Amino acid sequence: MTEQTDSESRKLLRRLKESLAEDSAGQARLDHITQIIAEEMRSEVCSIYLFRDAETLELCATKGLNPESVHQTRMRLGEGLVGRAARDGRVVNEADAPSAKGYRYMPETGEEVFSSFCGVPIQRLGDKLGVLVVQSREARAFSDDEIYALEVVAMVLAEMTELGAFVGEGEALQALHTNPMMFRGGIGQEGVAEGHVWLHEPRVVVTNPVADDPEAEQKRLHDAVDQLRVSVDDMLKSVGEDPVDKDHRDVLEAYRMFANSRSWMRRMEEDIAAGLSAEAAVEKEQSTARRRLGQASDAYLRERLQDLDDLSNRLLRILTGQGNDTGAEIPDDPILIARNIGPAELLDYGRGKLKGIVLEQGSVGSHAAIVARAWAIPLIVHAEGRVTSEALNGDHVMIDGDQGLVHLRPDDTVVSAFRDKIAMQAKAQERYTGLRDLPAEAKCGTRIALLASL
Repeated sequence: MTEQTDSESRKLLRRLKESLAEDSAGQARLDHITQIIAEEMRSEVCSIYLFRDAETLELCATKGLNPESVHQTRMRLGEGLVGRAARDGRVVNEADAPSAKGYRYMPETGEEVFSSFCGVPIQRLGDKLGVLVVQSREARAFSDDEIYALEVVAMVLAEMTELGAFVGEGEALQALHTNPMMFRGGIGQEGVAEGHVWLHEPRVVVTNPVADDPEAEQKRLHDAVDQLRVSVDDMLKSVGEDPVDKDHRDVLEAYRMFANSRSWMRRMEEDIAAGLSAEAAVEKEQSTARRRLGQASDAYLRERLQDLDDLSNRLLRILTGQGNDTGAEIPDDPILIARNIGPAELLDYGRGKLKGIVLEQGSVGSHAAIVARAWAIPLIVHAEGRVTSEALNGDHVMIDGDQGLVHLRPDDTVVSAFRDKIAMQAKAQERYTGLRDLPAEAKCGTRIALLASL
């Protein structure tokens, strides 16, 4: 990136930061942001599309298109160039958009006079949030520097969307993490439970995506990476040479490889030079790696994404100071939600404390499953989607270990049906309790003995 473009990028981010700091409603803030981006990018159109539901994008703000089309223009995921950018999680850069494959003409927007199109996905750690679009009359492809600047802006928009900066009226501007969600997974241990979410690893929230002092941010990044490398080396030293520890050592070796990657560090330094804070730079590269490696057909590469995710989260916790102890109090009826968890960490919670467990990974033969069976609490493994990124501490949650279902923030209909099921199972359990001490005797009078060799 050239020094001039670098300076322009920081200027754009400074203006965005000032706009986001204003005490204004979500819609007004979005309108102002599209105007700023259009001016700084010298484009005739800037539009922001956000998801109103998992499959539908809605035009939420624009500078240059027909303002009456705001909150009226909608398209399905994958529909048109905007839908394609959202679906694939990749930049769509077309010099002659009307001639591009998949172009969808939306007459109410008045966009037919604009030839060039650049759509940049707004996403955060794999979560699709929307698309940032710039257009101009001149038929030209946007340069790499321009695209990079838009990606940096999209990163900031993603963080501010996560923080609720654009909350307003309508489905597309509603606050995140408020809708009912259902996740499917594998059955690790049967049973049903109702309670409130307790995240094993609390979400890291980046509250300062834009920085004014690149040199200070570079130093913060380097200091944090040095601390990370030392911690990885210490973990490696603690692992023995026993063949039993080979898998653990292999994971830590992958950690060390990523932690010492020059290209990883260089990309984060470039992001900071463009105006991002150290935390935002780490998260931007984490999101980019998720997009690239997550689409790989090679299982080994997908596993390495997990390693990079863990390493990035460790680095973010060092930078933000947000450790596992967030000050939040564990609820009285906690249902533990985690990507994965070891037996020692699980046992630390203690028998009788947890009402259930939901894991994005894990297996029916894992140590976590063995503990869940011993504690007689339901366990869901391989929960589809990203339940750890959607759930918040304290959210109401119901898990059905008999069917492998997780109901997060369930509506009244689900709550009523679920509680009926819990009541039926409780009655059945009472009947079983009454039979437990009776002799195992057949109708013919034969006693049945059960013997076990443990």
